[in-house]
Amino acid sequence: MKNISATLAIVWRIAVPYFRSEDKWAGRGLLAAVIAIELALVAIDVLVNQWQNRFYSALQNSDWDAFVTQIWIFIALAFTAIALAVYKLYLNQWLQIRWRQWLTTHYLGEWLDGSKHYRMQLKGDAADNPDQRITEDVKNFVEQTLTIGLGLLSAIVTLFSFVIILWGLSNAAPLHLFGTDLMIPGYLCWGALIYAIFGTALTHWIGAPLVNLNFEQQRYEADFRFNLVRVRENSEQIALLKGEGAERGRLLGRFGYVIGNWYAIMSRTKRLTAFTASYQQAAVIFPYVLVAPAFFAKKIQLGDMMQTASAFSSVQGALSFFVVAYRSLAEWRSIVARLDGFEMSVASATNPPAHEPVIALKAASGGRNIALEQLCVNLPNGTPLVAADAFAIQTPERVLVTGPSGSGKSTLFRAIAGIWPFGAGTIFIPERAKLMMLPQRPYFPVGVLRDAVIYPAAPGTFETARIRDALIAVGLPVLAERLDEDGHWNRMLSLGEQQRLGLARALLHVPDYLFLDEATASLDEPSEARLYRLLAEKLPQATIVSIGHRSTLDAFHTRKVAMVKDGEIHVLGKDGEPAQAESTAAS
Repeated sequence: MKNISATLAIVWRIAVPYFRSEDKWAGRGLLAAVIAIELALVAIDVLVNQWQNRFYSALQNSDWDAFVTQIWIFIALAFTAIALAVYKLYLNQWLQIRWRQWLTTHYLGEWLDGSKHYRMQLKGDAADNPDQRITEDVKNFVEQTLTIGLGLLSAIVTLFSFVIILWGLSNAAPLHLFGTDLMIPGYLCWGALIYAIFGTALTHWIGAPLVNLNFEQQRYEADFRFNLVRVRENSEQIALLKGEGAERGRLLGRFGYVIGNWYAIMSRTKRLTAFTASYQQAAVIFPYVLVAPAFFAKKIQLGDMMQTASAFSSVQGALSFFVVAYRSLAEWRSIVARLDGFEMSVASATNPPAHEPVIALKAASGGRNIALEQLCVNLPNGTPLVAADAFAIQTPERVLVTGPSGSGKSTLFRAIAGIWPFGAGTIFIPERAKLMMLPQRPYFPVGVLRDAVIYPAAPGTFETARIRDALIAVGLPVLAERLDEDGHWNRMLSLGEQQRLGLARALLHVPDYLFLDEATASLDEPSEARLYRLLAEKLPQATIVSIGHRSTLDAFHTRKVAMVKDGEIHVLGKDGEPAQAESTAAS
């Protein structure tokens, strides 16, 4: 019971915000219409149940006129039911797509806001494959929540509608055993209740493991699909290394988890289906067994027996909702658990635990320099990596940051950019300062080249002539004529061309602070020199901070800062001068 209440609380938390959102009136209107149609269909079932009594009584009495009348009544009921079913499906699907659209937009906003998508990866949270959670899990949550919710509502209304009918029929058709009428008030209702309780208990006992099995299946499927995408994205490197055999083995290993878990689902589903199918087949004949003695004793007519069997079936079906829908409920609970895990992971990336120190970014009002105060940058496991205090990047200057690989230079840049939360201390950034980070491998969205160059600006932000001038300036005149071409530019261009394209992006955006994390490392030294001179010419007021290992970079920077090791921590010196020797003293 505790698990059920916890699941319902999560469903409420996920579902209700849509019906309070800016689209609430459309959502509420569609939901009300679908519910009204569902109730109308139950009313049609009640009318059909009453029709059965009259129809079969007309057959038994050979009453032709009554028979014809009941045929016309059935046609009217059937056409009404068909129209209601069509619009129930149509409005249900309309509500699904609107709800899914809002929920997807909401989750995308939460996931992408404030670099939370990156922090979630760093923290290694349980929200594996967020792409699947935002696509498949959201779609299935909306669809199954409506299906199960409306099914449960229909079962409850059907139960209350038919239990009254069945109670009355129990009195009209008393239990007849061994030639004696046993007057048990509402015995047919009690029989349906006992039958349903027995079936529900056994169904839960057999099918409970399906919840975790379905959760794991979704995870294994998404993991396998993600690794297939990884192979596609890195196909060149795999081909160069002749790694197809290794990849095949690795992918088949991942797929093995999918197969193994699927066999477990098959085994459990087989048992559950065997029971539920037996349960449903027995439910067909069970009411006739109860009522037939009264019919053969001439206590009731054929129409009464058929109406009783139909009413019993409706009551028993309503009470057995969980038996019939158990597999869907198991899948739904696994989906709810995955979305709950995703929300918790996003919240964790947004609000770190109070006991954990974090790197604070503050606006330096009136200041023009980036200042690091008592800064300690840690790895995600808490191991200290970089320390700096009273260190400033002045405006406008050219700073070259050097140090051994793995000393934390790129991580320091991430901390200044505000996406690395692990550590302590304060980083002061001038108010309204525009920072741009260019990594060694820049990112370009798949699409039209002009939009890829100006990313993350909105399409149309820069004039075509200006974009062309930037491409020509960085040495890509051929691309200047391909601005309207659609492509996967990270695949189509060499790393050197990608780095030139990244510098063209910087020329367009004109940042106040430009951080180059080995952003020219794939270029030859003469090309690198030309581009640094271009940056000095085009961005004279910008502060440029570079990470690099080439000695030729010294000529393009006015200040050199070296990472030095103090024990296991790399320290950024206050004066920017490289240490003469590494200290091994504990820090």
